[in-house]
Amino acid sequence: MMRVFVDGIGLIAPGLNGWNASAAILAGNVSYVAGPLIIPTLEILPPAERRRTPIVVKLAIAAGCEALANAGQPAAETASVFTSSGGDGDVIHQICDTLTQPAREVSPTRFHNSVHNAPAGYWGIATGAHEPSTSLCAFDASFAAGLIEAATQVSVDGRKVLLVAYDAPYPEPLNGVRHISAGFGIAMLMSPQQSAKSLSALAISFASNAAPVTKLMQSDLENFRANIPSARALPLLTSIAKREAATVITAYLGDNSLQTSVTPC
Repeated sequence: MMRVFVDGIGLIAPGLNGWNASAAILAGNVSYVAGPLIIPTLEILPPAERRRTPIVVKLAIAAGCEALANAGQPAAETASVFTSSGGDGDVIHQICDTLTQPAREVSPTRFHNSVHNAPAGYWGIATGAHEPSTSLCAFDASFAAGLIEAATQVSVDGRKVLLVAYDAPYPEPLNGVRHISAGFGIAMLMSPQQSAKSLSALAISFASNAAPVTKLMQSDLENFRANIPSARALPLLTSIAKREAATVITAYLGDNSLQTSVTPC
């Protein structure tokens, strides 16, 4: 079992505009109202980088910046873990489409945005962070895999780690075989020790195969959880928002699951 503390959260999704506004919705104190995906302008990126930044990068950086701001933690002193179920589908589509043309001239900008650690690279450019950064992918289990990786680094290295999970819809024809219903970005700053900023303590372990996955009562939010891999974080965020002790089961790889015991600080 690994025990960590959550010191700050960032959240961006349709109708969920930042953690401070979303916490009341997740706690059930305010009704969820569907709305567009609103990503804050990334002023921390140079103008040239901002113009060519794809949506997954914007989601990752915006969520990460909010989590650190809420925790009062400088990015330059923070290790990071970035996780996504498949990265940037728009760029992959554009490259595949180019390769069907006679010239087959792939844009260098599109190529460097196609690699899975592109958001981590933009994060370093935007924030000046030089601490270690990990980028990973585990398909639908990507949030759970990122949570394990971040919690392991916190526990083993005794340092704060920023976990960032993000996904965005694919264009056709990819959407026909891999449907992601909306853009979604979530970030959590995890710490080995409790502080005045700590929201909750998390005790993370593997669950028995028979444990049912935790779902959400609000249908719109449950649709996010079911159809966006990074939104598998929502039951955990809901427990944190309610500030109540709870146990959250998150699907992992194969028949495995994660059990996260949440204790408010």
